[in-house]
Amino acid sequence: MNIAIQYIFILLAYLLGAIPFGYILTRYYTGKNIMEMGSCNVGSTNVGRVAGKRIAIITQLLDMLKGLIPVAVYLYFIDGEKMGAEFSVCSVGLATIIGHDFSIFLKFKGGKGVNTTLGASLLIAPFSVFISVAVYFVVKWRLKYVSLGSIILGITLPLTELFIHGLSSIFYYLLVCMILIILRHRTNINRLLHSEELSS
Repeated sequence: MNIAIQYIFILLAYLLGAIPFGYILTRYYTGKNIMEMGSCNVGSTNVGRVAGKRIAIITQLLDMLKGLIPVAVYLYFIDGEKMGAEFSVCSVGLATIIGHDFSIFLKFKGGKGVNTTLGASLLIAPFSVFISVAVYFVVKWRLKYVSLGSIILGITLPLTELFIHGLSSIFYYLLVCMILIILRHRTNINRLLHSEELSS
């Protein structure tokens, strides 16, 4: 694939990732500005608090799809060497996540990236995604904190990939995803440390 086309693809992936479905759906169905309510976050957890469970589920699915679709389309067209292809598809996945976290449509604010990370990573590292999601549900079930489950999910992604496949472009991609998830949850971490976090 031509390098110029790759850059265009990465830009388009960012723009798709930047579509703030949580903001749009909450505004459309309730008239409320989710950026001023709850945790002031456009992710599905805050959407659930502000607009209800049904809108939260739709937001969650759309946030996952906007990560999945660019990666799926890119993999369909890619024809380079394995390592080069692996690196470039990770770049596309990361672009969608960065778009969600730092949306140009929301003055570079956004969500916490968990659902978009899962969607973008599903075809890149399926085993790591499935194991991380399983860990998330166990943590949420036992400890009752969505944020803690999300943080541990983020940590589990690169650790699982390292254990299964060793060092690779995909491991480093998931390591960046983990760092982004932790950074986006820094206020949650502070509340958890002070026993002020809301349980699920």
